[in-house]
Amino acid sequence: MTNFSELNLDPKVLQAIEETGYLTPTPIQAQAIPPALLGKDVLGIAQTGTGKTASFTLPMVTLLSKGRARARMPRSLVLAPTRELAAQVAENFDTYSKYTKLTKALLIGGVSFNEQDKLIDRGVDVLIATPGRLLDHFERGKLLLTGVQIMVVDEADRMLDMGFIPDIERIFQLTPFTRQTLFFSATMPPEIERLTNTFLNAPVKIEVARQATTSETISQRLVHFRPSRKDRTASEKRTMLRALIEAEGDAFRNAIIFCNRKVEVDVVAKSLKKYGYNAEPIHGDLDQSHRTRTLDGFRDGSITFLVASDVAARGLDIPNVSHIFNFDVPTHAEDYVHRIGRTGRAGKTGITYMLATPADDKYLAAIEDLVKQPIPRVEAPAGMPENSRKEPSRPEPETEREPTRRRNPRKVRSSSAPAAEAQAAEAPVVAAPVAQAPVAEVNVVAAPAEVAERPERPERRQSRRSSSRTGRGEARDGGRDGGGPVVGMGDHVPDFLLRSFAADPKEV
Repeated sequence: MTNFSELNLDPKVLQAIEETGYLTPTPIQAQAIPPALLGKDVLGIAQTGTGKTASFTLPMVTLLSKGRARARMPRSLVLAPTRELAAQVAENFDTYSKYTKLTKALLIGGVSFNEQDKLIDRGVDVLIATPGRLLDHFERGKLLLTGVQIMVVDEADRMLDMGFIPDIERIFQLTPFTRQTLFFSATMPPEIERLTNTFLNAPVKIEVARQATTSETISQRLVHFRPSRKDRTASEKRTMLRALIEAEGDAFRNAIIFCNRKVEVDVVAKSLKKYGYNAEPIHGDLDQSHRTRTLDGFRDGSITFLVASDVAARGLDIPNVSHIFNFDVPTHAEDYVHRIGRTGRAGKTGITYMLATPADDKYLAAIEDLVKQPIPRVEAPAGMPENSRKEPSRPEPETEREPTRRRNPRKVRSSSAPAAEAQAAEAPVVAAPVAQAPVAEVNVVAAPAEVAERPERPERRQSRRSSSRTGRGEARDGGRDGGGPVVGMGDHVPDFLLRSFAADPKEV
């Protein structure tokens, strides 16, 4: 197979292909188009960037060139997982059908229902939709799927990741059993295989590359570093990202930077703008008009850095992307294949980097197991701090807890007891309050002098603890600290605090 003219396509389709500049079909196109033109079900498995969209768009335009659509009953249906991919399919359809009279409608979120209803009411040959919006129209009674002749499921594995499989099963059940089904995916997980066995009738299976393989035109690189502190991981990764961009020099043209979370997309885009880079974010929480403007700006070169979530990882045909940066290691190994597939398309070369820390080792191992090859490690760019490879020194735990020990009153009393006893030995004993105390208090008053003579005898310390428990420790404290300041009372203790109010032994 050398060119499109040998694929039995409609002459009007061939004219449109010639104007696009394509002459030779890709392997998936060369193998999928002939059975599709014969009306057979097709199961196509090919890595991203191999031209799967044209594999079903070209035969659809040829097969639908005869016939007429009826109101609210589309003749064909294309399901895509994301708005951007659906819009891209619509663009391909416009390109290849411009010399025909076929009509289309695009049903995606973020667009008014009224405008979409008007298109459906007039009747369309091709209905391109995301599963959620399609079912919304159906449940509102604005759409019938009983006239679908050709049904296409694009990026089926992404449908699985996004939780659309129940919706896909329901849509299959709403279409005629006699429909022709074209099913395309980059990988074939067990759930997708179950779906194809259920709804495809003796499909022609086309696998132009081993599942989950990466293109040979892509140079993959991994920077594995250890952050200086866990709470500085994101900040140091942003520094590393800027260093990698600068290190590429003249080889750099533009880049897509992938993050796992939407909030991280916004943070990274804001950080790049702060340092003078022309960057814009794109993720599912942005308005559709904003997302469309951002993608158009990246395609025409007015935006250099596209910071994206996985909404841009599947199926988007953005030509001439020189670099892909995985700011985060994807938690699903298949996402790595799709992310780096945004570069190195149509035989062109591309460079990818992935930033990984020890916390990502589990996900990294899953990726290397999926692609059946280790990702080459490269050193961090010159100028990065050396702590990217060392554990930071931390203060000893005992030092951090020292203030807590000082606030412990038991520790304070124990450490200051010898000095306090020495003060008590040299200080004069306050006699006036003791003269009015009961006889039981005499031994307590004499205790400080005895302690001064024999400060190390434990029986005296035990006696003082016993007197404190019986409520007569005030005299002991006054004798010990009488010559020095008393904590909380200043330099003077009122006499009434040293008096004992114990009951008379005779009354007891």
